[in-house]
Amino acid sequence: MLTVDSVQINTRGTAANTYDVIVIGSGISGGWAAKEFCEKGLKTLVLERGRDVKHLKDYPTATKNPWDFPHRGRVSLSESHDNPIAARCYAFNETSAHFIVKDKEHPYVQEKPFDWIRGYQVGGKSLIWGRQTQRWSRFEFESPARDGYAVEWPIGYNDLAPWYSHVEKFVGISGNKDGLVNLPDGEFLPPWELNCAEKHIQQKVKEHYNDRHVIIGRCAHLTKPQDVHYQQGRNQCQARSLCERGCPFGGYFSSNSSTLPWAAKTGNLTLKPDSVVHSVIYDEAKGKATGVRVIDAHTKKATEYFAKVIFVNAGTLNTNLILLNSVSNRFANGLGNENDLLGRYIAFHNYRGSIGARMEGFEDKYYYGRRPTAAFIPSFRNVFKRDMPFLGGYMMYYSVGRSGWGNAYGKDGIGAAWKDGLGEPGGWSVYMGMQGETIPKKENHVRLSKEQRDEWDMPLLVTAVGYDDNDIASMKDFQAQGVEMLEKAGCKDIYTWDTNQAPGLDIHEMGGVRMGKDPKTSLLNKWNQLHACRNVFVTDGACMTSVGNQNPSLTYMALTARAVDYAVEELKKGNL
Repeated sequence: MLTVDSVQINTRGTAANTYDVIVIGSGISGGWAAKEFCEKGLKTLVLERGRDVKHLKDYPTATKNPWDFPHRGRVSLSESHDNPIAARCYAFNETSAHFIVKDKEHPYVQEKPFDWIRGYQVGGKSLIWGRQTQRWSRFEFESPARDGYAVEWPIGYNDLAPWYSHVEKFVGISGNKDGLVNLPDGEFLPPWELNCAEKHIQQKVKEHYNDRHVIIGRCAHLTKPQDVHYQQGRNQCQARSLCERGCPFGGYFSSNSSTLPWAAKTGNLTLKPDSVVHSVIYDEAKGKATGVRVIDAHTKKATEYFAKVIFVNAGTLNTNLILLNSVSNRFANGLGNENDLLGRYIAFHNYRGSIGARMEGFEDKYYYGRRPTAAFIPSFRNVFKRDMPFLGGYMMYYSVGRSGWGNAYGKDGIGAAWKDGLGEPGGWSVYMGMQGETIPKKENHVRLSKEQRDEWDMPLLVTAVGYDDNDIASMKDFQAQGVEMLEKAGCKDIYTWDTNQAPGLDIHEMGGVRMGKDPKTSLLNKWNQLHACRNVFVTDGACMTSVGNQNPSLTYMALTARAVDYAVEELKKGNL
């Protein structure tokens, strides 16, 4: 045992703690890094700060009925009061709160309001994610340089397209071949289907607009499993819409049901939960990273692990935190941070715009079952050129449903007629939302607190991320265009609102360790390597130069698989 920086370090001998690769984080991108490295024969250590969660075994609520829960699935008032941040997450309820970090479990400092939603367990947020998966088009990669924001991406769509295909085939993505240049097609399983009212809006949009297309959402659900999915032990999605509990069928993609078991069966995976990564160790003489320092989540004992290659996939803000905390004589402000850009240019997706409406007609029709996706309208603003006063674009999504409670619901009454009225379907209602691109700005940043530390003796993260006038202009345009489209579809009583939600609740935070061509203006090169420390890679949301308007997880997975392939080749050449 040694004592360094006031913590005990368990050396156990360097050889016993040495691997070919260390992956920090077991979520969507970390799981993919583990799968790819293990398949290629490298001994891989995956470090997860949270508890172990095994597929099937550790989904305690997956098959429970509403009446099996004390509050029928709803969060109690006391738990909601104790967790004002976590409780804002759509998945935080009595059935799934065990997969979401409680407010007191890992505090942080909000210089500006920021709802940091986290999942500290093996699999991370892959157990609770929204599962929507769209490719970027070439326009998302090109628009920052074209329109003068962020910095130029060092890669384009053609660089990532084969890796999108590689990932999609393994994950299982349902969707249509829509033939849209602004939302490229992928390797799809059969799509879900719009209902009759949604198809009506789709047809009216087609009749009135040449630049707008309604599609069924593309999502990581197995509508028709292929051999590779059965080999993973997964089966067809049952459309239960209980996904955030953990899926016993493996019907949707998660690290737990897919990439981690696949990596484990190679015999090359070592998975260590309850391992809080303190920092990456940089060797001044060798000019590269040699390992990581880990704090046991429970005993608080420190251990060092060593490897030739390190992938940091802890989730955007925790990846920033770890790198900022990885200081040395050369990197006094964080690993690779020679330009004071680490932690800066944090961006996210704007979900503040919402629209509601009523739809008449279709009283003789209903729909059957549940569906894990909605109707989507790919971005039509600032796509082929900048054509709006604001920067960036937005996707739109909508769903149309019919109340199962009838027109008697909520009204006074008594007797058989009132009771029968509850059994008749009510009218159709529309909800439409936005997923808007926000522009990375230097002042939107995270940093380490100089005064406050957590129970693992690490600095608390300070979040200083907010909206600007561009975000409000984008939201107002979405509302105006959405209202216009619904009017053309014959909807009634249309109304709009601003959710005023804080950044972070979108759970799509990105940036802080952005990719770029120039080491003076970015942290990572085109292969997701730190410019200044070439054996450290970042392929989670922290690497993103800009955020586009699509759901980001598919892009993280593709970037990860591409970076692993490159890292393995560089290892073979002796360059790492």
